[in-house]
Amino acid sequence: MRLAFYNLHTNERLETTFWTNGRLVPQALDEIDHLLRDHRTNEVRSIDPKLLGLLYILRQKAGSRQPFNIISGYRSPQTNAALRAHSTGVATRSLHMEGKAIDIALPGCDLDRLRQLALSLQSGGVGYYPRPGFIHLDTGPLRHWA
Repeated sequence: MRLAFYNLHTNERLETTFWTNGRLVPQALDEIDHLLRDHRTNEVRSIDPKLLGLLYILRQKAGSRQPFNIISGYRSPQTNAALRAHSTGVATRSLHMEGKAIDIALPGCDLDRLRQLALSLQSGGVGYYPRPGFIHLDTGPLRHWA
């Protein structure tokens, strides 16, 4: 299973195979964890492999070879608290702090279509943020919001 990312905050790109021959690829996971780190604090946390699996399926359903644009991956508790102080849309116990959530866009895929495809996965949470231009995807309980 191959994924591609472009981190909008750090201008870093990564294309890697994180799952092959029935196994996770540790080096690829380390590279993904680093790319999805909290860019404000440089803190790295392991990203949930289930989330990576959802991203892989989402990209396949979208029929895209483009990298996911990363708006937010892992967030340290300090970053989450700072963002929460300035926005009502940031959860106190955000799954971003556990490496189980990501905010993304996919070039060439209309945001509403990306949302519909994410909802069709019937797994975790899907948030729709059309004004800033991203969807939230997580591996928490099944739910959605706009």
